[in-house]
Order: sequence, then C-alpha cells, then structure tokens
Amino acid sequence: MKDQKEKNVWMIWILLAFCLSGCGKSGEAYFMESTEDTQAVSYDFTEESTEEPAARPPADCCVHICGAVRNPGVYSLPSGSRIYEAIAKAGGLSAEACQDSVNQAETITDGQMIRIPTEEEAAMQEEPPQADPTGQDGRINLNTADIDTLMTLPGIGASKAQSILAYREAQGGFSSIEDIMNITGIKEGVYTKIKDYITVN
Repeated sequence: MKDQKEKNVWMIWILLAFCLSGCGKSGEAYFMESTEDTQAVSYDFTEESTEEPAARPPADCCVHICGAVRNPGVYSLPSGSRIYEAIAKAGGLSAEACQDSVNQAETITDGQMIRIPTEEEAAMQEEPPQADPTGQDGRINLNTADIDTLMTLPGIGASKAQSILAYREAQGGFSSIEDIMNITGIKEGVYTKIKDYITVN
C-alpha cells in the first residue's frame, strides 16, 4: 500500500509538472497568436476631410496711373491692392506731385485710372469759381440774380443765396454791395471774397 501511495504521489507530481510546462507554452503561444491577430486587424477611423479646397490666388487688377509720377503707364497689381502700391509700381511720385491730392489708402479697382496732379494743378482746382456774368461788366447784380446765379459766388451756398433773396424782398433791394453784410452768415471775410463779383446796379 505504501509503495502504491508513493507511486500515486509521484504520478501526480509528474502530471503537474507536465501540465505546467506544456500548458504554459501553449498559453504563451495562444497569447502571442491572439496578440498578433489583434495587431493585424486595424481600422481607419479617420473622418473624411470637410475642409474646402484652398482658395485660388486673387486675380490681378490693371490700373492706369498717370500725372505726377515717375513712370506713368498701365500696371498690374493683385486684387485688393492700395493706391500707394500702384504709385510705387509707377516709380513713386515726382518732385512736383501734390501728395495729398488722392487718398493713397484707397483700394484699387480693375480698369481704374489714377491721376496724380501737380501742386500747381491742385492749387488751381481749389481756386473759387468765377462768377457767371449777368451784367455788362460781368458782375452779378444782387437785385436781379436768381438763386442759382448767386450760388456761383465764392462762399455762397444754397442757404446764403436764399437769405439774399429773402433780404431783397424784405428790404426792397440792396442799396449798396456792402448791404450784403447785413445777412446772417455773410460778414467781412465772405464780403472780401465776393465784392469784386457783385453789383447793385
């Protein structure tokens, strides 16, 4: 009996050792195979791009720049460029150019003509308009001129011209050109500008 029990114990130990050695390798092999299978399967969860295609570069604009610039001509610039960039393309302003005559920060448009005046040309544009002659000597008669004619006088707009007509009706006319200073808003400064262009005769 004792020998039989010892044999049984040894058999159990042998089986246990066998299982541990064999099953361990099998388990390891199974784990490796499972891992390899898992790694072999891949899924692409990348979402489709919703970005719009890159915008095309802006189209060019052709502008004609002339006047007081070094190299007048037609130049091509990217859409959205400014007038100062067009001036630079034309070699910059000339020595006699009036720099404040145009808004150099303004955006150019295709087909635009940009003219840079000289200082002399700009000064001529700022001169007061000459009075339309209505009398024999070319001066405007305060007692007979209509509102449009009165508005051709330097410094006389629609409001002042209307006041001149109202004064003329209320007072029966002007006795002298100095009477115009009786009108609100027309004082010595305005009178000095227009005295050579007006008459009451």
